[in-house]
Amino acid sequence: MSISNEYSFSRYLAAKKSVDDRALNKHVLQSLVNALKERNDGMTLQILEIGAGIGTMLERLMGWGILNNACYEAIDLNPDHINEARRLIPIWSCAQGFELTESCDSELCIRRKTENISVRFESIDLYEFIAREQGKRRWDLLIAHAFMDLIDASRVLPELISLMNPGGLLYLTMNYDGVTILEPPIDLTYDEQVFTFYNDSMDKRLVNGLPSGDSHIGRHLFARFQEHNIQILAAGSSDWVVYPGVDAYPLDETYFLHFIINLIDTTLKGHPSLQPDRFNQWITARHSQIEQNKLFFIAHQIDFLGRMDELPAQ
Repeated sequence: MSISNEYSFSRYLAAKKSVDDRALNKHVLQSLVNALKERNDGMTLQILEIGAGIGTMLERLMGWGILNNACYEAIDLNPDHINEARRLIPIWSCAQGFELTESCDSELCIRRKTENISVRFESIDLYEFIAREQGKRRWDLLIAHAFMDLIDASRVLPELISLMNPGGLLYLTMNYDGVTILEPPIDLTYDEQVFTFYNDSMDKRLVNGLPSGDSHIGRHLFARFQEHNIQILAAGSSDWVVYPGVDAYPLDETYFLHFIINLIDTTLKGHPSLQPDRFNQWITARHSQIEQNKLFFIAHQIDFLGRMDELPAQ
């Protein structure tokens, strides 16, 4: 998917934090909290987040008091995202009363009372990371936020769980499940056609010649977990729901909505089954609805918490 130069992906990631905060399934989150308490053996929790973006999940987990004694590895392919995470996390941490130190190898140590969290950010391709770390290191908790629809889970999930300790947890959130709704409709038939083609683009996406996407990964993860003997501890919907308040959309969610429409535009521009003029009119109308505080946006997603009860096969 291409992204217009007029839009900043880093700003989009920041803008959607409030959307994600509302959407995250509270039952699944509480199940994670409970599972981490059960696992607390006085040892430092080893956490790996893939597709970490600008660090909003780390900020969220620290802000909600979920992390205490942890070593947090955050990786993302995009170096701009990692650089922004390195810039933002210290600013946020200091504002929250944490003390910060940085080691000579760029490991960030964040402390406050009983909380002791070391963080390492790295820009690296996921497959390169797996190949480098396989057989060398293992993690207790794997986090992937709004990421699993970007990969071929059937191919990648076995490699990911091979990096986990016995009893390791998988917290996989915001897994898109094929439903996007924009209200009010412009033309119900045409709207549905646009969303169908958008989902198809995810299913047909190739990276280095290999499939890399799934527009219904939410429902498909149930079977993927079964295939790999991952016990589902909790699962539940985490739908994005964005709507205007009395005067406007909250925080930077206007930008979030414009970015989503732009993403649909850049993804489907030139599609052989979409007449260019009509599609441009549709995109313009959607942007106009946002500017007039009239657009309501829903995307269906599913959160999961799983546990790997047996040592993964080598």
